[in-house]
Amino acid sequence: MSAAPDKSGVEPNALSRVGTPLLASLSLGLAPFVPEPHIVGKLRWVAGGAHGMTSLDWMDLCFHGAPWVWLAVELALVAWRRLRR
Repeated sequence: MSAAPDKSGVEPNALSRVGTPLLASLSLGLAPFVPEPHIVGKLRWVAGGAHGMTSLDWMDLCFHGAPWVWLAVELALVAWRRLRR
């Protein structure tokens, strides 16, 4: 079973499926970039026990982490579809 073709009858390729989530992950998911990507700092904070994190910090983690989750889901779907062929 393969991916459903679009209106033109063409099956979407992997790049078209992961292009937008990849762009979102590399821009929004990593912003601000200096001194380190924001998501990296938040993940370090959580790995260190998340002491002192407020609800705003958790929402910020979700906001910067959402594109990465989206990218992971799209990559998993692409892999699954290729394995099903």
